[in-house]
Amino acid sequence: MTSPRTAFILGPTLFATYGVLRAVDGLDGERGPGLAWTAGHLCFVVALAFFVRGFAELRARAGRRDRVATVGLWTGIAGAAALTVQFGVDIVTGLMAADHAEMARLSDNFGSLPGVEAAFYAFGPMLFFVGQIVLTLRLFALRGLPLWSPCLVFATTLMPFASKDLMPVAAVLLLLAYAPLWRPSASRTALTSA
Repeated sequence: MTSPRTAFILGPTLFATYGVLRAVDGLDGERGPGLAWTAGHLCFVVALAFFVRGFAELRARAGRRDRVATVGLWTGIAGAAALTVQFGVDIVTGLMAADHAEMARLSDNFGSLPGVEAAFYAFGPMLFFVGQIVLTLRLFALRGLPLWSPCLVFATTLMPFASKDLMPVAAVLLLLAYAPLWRPSASRTALTSA
């Protein structure tokens, strides 16, 4: 099983890798299909798995019976699932399509299905970010994280919406936000008994 330290390092690192590959993919003026498109999206999906592991650790540090942390965990997991479907569709359409236009058409076919837009593009993915903010704020409230950690998480949540080209920068800020959690927590016992 992945250690919490590994999750808190590899999740943001793979997000950064996705951001770099996305930039490389766009050098020809359009994104996908191709190796950079597929590799970048695979990095993002694997990063989500590490983040879910990290979310579970955040909840454990807050205490398994902590309701706020439990809501944050399941909200983050729901968002990660929505993002996984979204990126999975991007991977599949990229592999099926001969060019960008065909890939866009295949993606539009999926997106036009009832409920898909809301569940996997508009609302569902937001839950990943909401869950992450709830968990880090809860750890801050329990004195398990410094104030700057949830502040950095909140800032990184906004950056991709401003421009997806900022993904590598957002990933670096996430590494910094989670840096206090890279080592085993000496205060875990104190937190879980609170």
